[in-house]
Amino acid sequence: MPRSLNVLLTALAPTIWGSTYIVTTELLPDGYPITAAMLRALPAGLVLLLLVRSLPKGRWILRAFILGALNFSVFWWLLFVSAYRLPGGVAATIGAVQPLIVLVLARHLMGEPITRAGLIAGMVGVVGVGLLVVTPKAALDLIGILAALGGAISMALGTVLTKRWQPPVSPLTFTAWQLTAGGLLLLPTALLFEPPLPSLSIANITGFIYLGLVGGAITYILWFRGIALLGPSAVSPLGRLSPVAAVLIGWVLLKQTLTPLQLVGMMLALASAWLGQRRQQAPAAVIRYARKARTTFSSV
Repeated sequence: MPRSLNVLLTALAPTIWGSTYIVTTELLPDGYPITAAMLRALPAGLVLLLLVRSLPKGRWILRAFILGALNFSVFWWLLFVSAYRLPGGVAATIGAVQPLIVLVLARHLMGEPITRAGLIAGMVGVVGVGLLVVTPKAALDLIGILAALGGAISMALGTVLTKRWQPPVSPLTFTAWQLTAGGLLLLPTALLFEPPLPSLSIANITGFIYLGLVGGAITYILWFRGIALLGPSAVSPLGRLSPVAAVLIGWVLLKQTLTPLQLVGMMLALASAWLGQRRQQAPAAVIRYARKARTTFSSV
């Protein structure tokens, strides 16, 4: 499959994640962030496990729980904390540093080079997301800032380790393992720290099903597949499509305003995602050439 098509398929994941905000605010009951995260992960993971009929064995049990914690449990928990304590899009702006963190982690854990174009793309993306979502009334909170930064680090580490730890199974099976593990880790936390859910309406049930199957299972299959094929440094900048999609959905469905400054931010966010793909192609060719050269000279 052409690389451009793989990029487009992977980009569908963060684009769909942009609908999470409107689904949460319009369809889900208020005040149950951990329960909502658990119900987004665990049922979808169990459904996928029934389809693949494969459980992790040996070292993959521990790895599945580590990745499930990084990509789902810890990330979603800190994401909700930052969203509650940092109004005005500050959390999304801090989260936009994730591709920069991925560059550093991929360099130290996988030996991928850090290029000037990659750093520029990362910084342009942070500025673009900031212009897109931060309002003049945005408030700063130390706990919220630390939670947003911790969530970005958690997702970045999970992204890199997902590439480094590739089991001999399909992306569907790998996603099933991680979603189930992440949901199981969230279950006791939800039971301990949140009250039982009230009687659910049809809208509530529809929202949970959408977030679990579409916003969880399907999108993460595409995301993890993209990480395996394209690499974490190429996939991570695509995450900036999420706030772009969220703003556009709010503009279309909720009749929210879209200012000229937000349009500039949107263009910068899209440009950083594009530049992140362009700069990834050259280093990959350089790495292949260097490996071939080392093999040639070592045989002389």
